Amino acid sequence: MSLAANSARAASCRFCGSALRHTFTDLGMSPPCESFLPADQLNQMEAFYPLHVFVCEHCFLVQLQEYISPEHIFTEYAYFSSYSDSWLAHAKAYTELMVKRFQLGERSLAVELASNDGYLLQYFMEQGVPVLGIEPAANVAREATRKGIPTLVRFFGREMAAEMVSDGTRADLIVGNNVLAQVPDICSFVEGMKTLLIPQGVITLEFPHLMRLMEGNQFDTIYHEHFSYFSFLTTMKILARFGLAVFDVEELATHGGSLRVYARHAEDLSHPVTDRVRELADREERAGFTRLETYFSFDERVKETKRKILAFLIEAKQAGKSIAGYGAPGKGNTLLNYCAIRTDFLDYTVDRNPYKHGKFLPGTRIPIFPPEKIRETRPDYVLILPWNLKNEIREQLSYIREWGGKLVVPIPEVEVLP
Repeated sequence: MSLAANSARAASCRFCGSALRHTFTDLGMSPPCESFLPADQLNQMEAFYPLHVFVCEHCFLVQLQEYISPEHIFTEYAYFSSYSDSWLAHAKAYTELMVKRFQLGERSLAVELASNDGYLLQYFMEQGVPVLGIEPAANVAREATRKGIPTLVRFFGREMAAEMVSDGTRADLIVGNNVLAQVPDICSFVEGMKTLLIPQGVITLEFPHLMRLMEGNQFDTIYHEHFSYFSFLTTMKILARFGLAVFDVEELATHGGSLRVYARHAEDLSHPVTDRVRELADREERAGFTRLETYFSFDERVKETKRKILAFLIEAKQAGKSIAGYGAPGKGNTLLNYCAIRTDFLDYTVDRNPYKHGKFLPGTRIPIFPPEKIRETRPDYVLILPWNLKNEIREQLSYIREWGGKLVVPIPEVEVLP
């Protein structure tokens, strides 16, 4: 019996506990996507773990097994939200919308789970709303503290929520942007939000939408720190189990297509359910998200995309072209490792985050430089790894036209940008 078969037989759904028997996609073996290597570790062994994704036949939660503990991934973290201008703009617009819609003020408390470097809570503070960040990565939390944002360096769950309530802390607004997918014990996390929320409070959760992931062939958003991948129907089911009801939903362009879900206590009728909730639930139902066969179509599309990416790179190299990368995001490391793209194709990559400079991408060992390296070396092609930020990056790299350089995005299909 294969290792995958053994794994599937042993694994159980992190929400409903059912046995996981069905593959969504299998991206082979890959190192943790944020485990960047310093030069003195290049001759050492790296740990690789399966990126074998299952779909639960009962609740339809798409998920990876917990091969790596959250403590291993997030205690020292290389992702700082503030290095993306478009993400800061998104955070500021969100803050203004929440303050106005839910009439938040100096007597309110906005709590963000996985608050990173304070990229969002800083805007609530500007509006005079008291804030509290909860962030397990100490190195990232220090940046938030420097900005004057109160931050607890802990993993959030039912026990922490109970402690906070016993100390007199309750939240008017709980924010969870791109954190739900990163929680292996999803039941503890959701139960903790229920506990922490005041009786007429609001929870907003943003996460990549599984429907968009599948439509856009976004397999590179699968990596070990993303334990789960959510449809709207499954999200509502998870929240409902812990007494939380979804009353509104927005479809966002961020991260290749995300949802912003608004939830409240099930017994709180002060926020009526909008038509958008019913419409999206019906659309997912019609699209087959309650049928297993819908999920089985994804894996072959992923394999075909890998073949097309490699065909483009091989042709470019055979024509004597030089290729550099832009960005060192988690999604980029999934793509590069799955496609076996190393320095034989990509000379180097660049990133705006100084934390990554002088290090090497996990698995592929591609060196990371500051963005100025592109102007110095004048590559023929620049492969945009954080393709969800392609418009922002396109503006930043407009100068490559000076030598006839071209930008390439790999997802959903290989495309040379005009």
